[in-house]
Order: sequence, then structure tokens, then C-alpha cells
Amino acid sequence: MKFRSFSALATALIAVATLFSVAQNALAQEAPRVKFATTAGDFVVEVYPDKAPKTVENFLQYVKDKHYDGTVFHRVIESFMVQGGGFDAKYAEKKTRAPVAHEGREALAQGGPKNVSGTLAMARTSDPHSATAQFFINVKDNAFLDPTVQNFGYTVFGKVVSGMEVVQKIRTTATGPGGPFPSDVPKTPIFINSATLVK
Repeated sequence: MKFRSFSALATALIAVATLFSVAQNALAQEAPRVKFATTAGDFVVEVYPDKAPKTVENFLQYVKDKHYDGTVFHRVIESFMVQGGGFDAKYAEKKTRAPVAHEGREALAQGGPKNVSGTLAMARTSDPHSATAQFFINVKDNAFLDPTVQNFGYTVFGKVVSGMEVVQKIRTTATGPGGPFPSDVPKTPIFINSATLVK
């Protein structure tokens, strides 16, 4: 009798574990992916609406609106990050919608990723609620960008899941002045030809 009870309990635990695993896989499968086709090669990012819903919705709307097509990576710092999504070939800033509310603290509280190498975060001004379309990809672990109780930090909402070698190639490109920027602009412009929702 005791053996039967143990067996039933074990079966129930296995069933619960299986359901949990299936649920986790389903959540992972639901994460939208965006393919960036650039003049340096292609890479794919995965975004997390369950961690930063407003930020992801904002980003994906820009993707759907083809906002990123024809923009350049205008700020590249080899030991820090690569930034793009805001300026066209002539370094004219593209028109954007209203800023999105900062979700960095909420994202971390939901188990979201930190500013580590390969993660995708929103660029902004000194105003934490000023992020619009520009994003950056961390090319090293940048813990000082993570939100804290005292600091808003920067909202991480996704990560590169394939083509990180392309991001590394962009990271090491030669830079200098360009357009209105005194430094950190790729000497050979790197364009985002297209950003497409693939999942």
C-alpha cells in the first residue's frame, strides 16, 4: 500500500514537472524574433514581451513600420556597445513616435536579462522615459547600466540569438567623426537594410 502511494505521488510529480517543462517551452517558442539584414551581415534578436511588454511592443511596431530599414549604426564603441536605429544615410534623425515608459526595473523584477554581452537594450537621453526607436547591443557585460533602486539604468528587452559574429564585426570596425557626431561613427557606414519579424 505504501509503495502504491509513493508510486502515485511520483507519477503526479512527474506529470507536474512535464507540464512545467511544456509551459516553459511554449513561452520560449512565443518569444518574437527579428532578423536584421545589414551591410556587415545578418543577425537575429529575440525579444521578451513577458518581461518588458511596452518596450517590446514599441520596438516591434517600429519593425513593422519599416522604420529601421535604411538606418545606420551611428555609434560604435568596441569595448562597450553598438547603437543604431535612429539616423538615415545622411545622418538625419528619423521621426519617431512618443517615447515609451521606462521598464528596466520591472523587467529585472520579472527575471529579465541584465546588460550583459549580446543583450538588446533601449537607448535614451538622461531622461529615463525618453526612449523611442534607438537601441543598442551590449558587446561586453555592462553591469553599470543595470537598473537599481537608486538608478533607472537601461531597459534590456531581448538578446542576439544568432549572428553574434556580425555584431562583433560591427564592434571592431574603424570609427571616427561622421555627420553631427565628433567620434565613434563607422568610417565605412554600416546600414540596416531591413529589420523583419520572422517569428
